[in-house]
Amino acid sequence: MRAIIAAAIGLGAAFALVLTLTAVGSPSGETSPKPLLTTVPAHP
Repeated sequence: MRAIIAAAIGLGAAFALVLTLTAVGSPSGETSPKPLLTTVPAHP
């Protein structure tokens, strides 16, 4: 029973966090002009 209560509290906290972040909105910023390195360079 305690596990179910803990899970419900955790889900409620996560949902509240998502709602808070949605209400605040994404921070206004610019993406980096440099592309992310997605490939591993070849080993010598």
